[in-house]
Amino acid sequence: MIDTKDNPSFLNSFLDYSSTILNKSSNTIKEYNYDLAHFLKYISYIYKLSDEKEIKDINISTMTINDIKKVTLDDIHGFLFYLKNTFNSKPATRARKVASIRMFFKYLTQKTKMLDVNPAQDLETPKLDKRIPKYLSLEESKRLLNVVNNSDRNKERDYAIITLFLNCGMRLSELVGINIKDIDFSEEKLTVIGKGNKERTIYLNKACMKAINDLLLVRPHEGVKSDSRDALFLSERKERISNRTVQYIVKQELLKAGLDVNKYSVHKLRHTAATLMYQYGNVDIRALQELLGHESIATTEIYTHVSNEQVRNAVESNPLSDV
Repeated sequence: MIDTKDNPSFLNSFLDYSSTILNKSSNTIKEYNYDLAHFLKYISYIYKLSDEKEIKDINISTMTINDIKKVTLDDIHGFLFYLKNTFNSKPATRARKVASIRMFFKYLTQKTKMLDVNPAQDLETPKLDKRIPKYLSLEESKRLLNVVNNSDRNKERDYAIITLFLNCGMRLSELVGINIKDIDFSEEKLTVIGKGNKERTIYLNKACMKAINDLLLVRPHEGVKSDSRDALFLSERKERISNRTVQYIVKQELLKAGLDVNKYSVHKLRHTAATLMYQYGNVDIRALQELLGHESIATTEIYTHVSNEQVRNAVESNPLSDV
């Protein structure tokens, strides 16, 4: 549950609108709440609406819409500078805050008409560094799968988890949320709820189908918690597996495979799936976009990078290389 009791009413009305009308996911609502509460505490601090010495200790429940009418674009820029200077926040983090603030002021000006002027109208998104995503090589991926397949405990469950990550490129929340009824065994496909509560279909290859079927042969049925009876992946407590447990499983298997856990993680397995499909499967970028559930193809394009070996081969294939 999101704690909103100390929020001003206009912030809570924005969160309600985002949840019920825009159908934003609970994770997005949680991010909005965190980002905007922090922003309002900063505004309260710079306009001396509180006697608290620390921004984190400020109570914003008494803020009014008249306080928000004072906010300028410079104030928002000041907040972003404060985040970078105080917390050394990364561009991606500040970009998320910008998105939250933009949505908030758009709501106050266009939907509720509480504000006449939108101070975030010309707010720009911080420029993001373009980095090649980290991913496992094909050989490293095979090594990881082999290690999991030789585990002594929960082998079928953990192997299915790693297999789905590496073959389908799904997000952590998508994997944890899989119900058995979401799997169409005859069509060999799976329905998941992705980012922004968007439903999409993931087609399952032979490796995925075998891993799922092997899991179902040993998956417990007795003693499963009532709200987890249809969950594909169960914890040892016989309830739906948690995000944290999956992250722990992946970390342990990476360690067993001799892979750097500071470099690789659950999300890097998603990167791996996308990269291997693009490099070895001759997959069209728009098909990859659909598979990964990206809203913008620009997000998918980070996986179209080429390996150092491909660059070397390109140079070696130059007709002048032997002259």
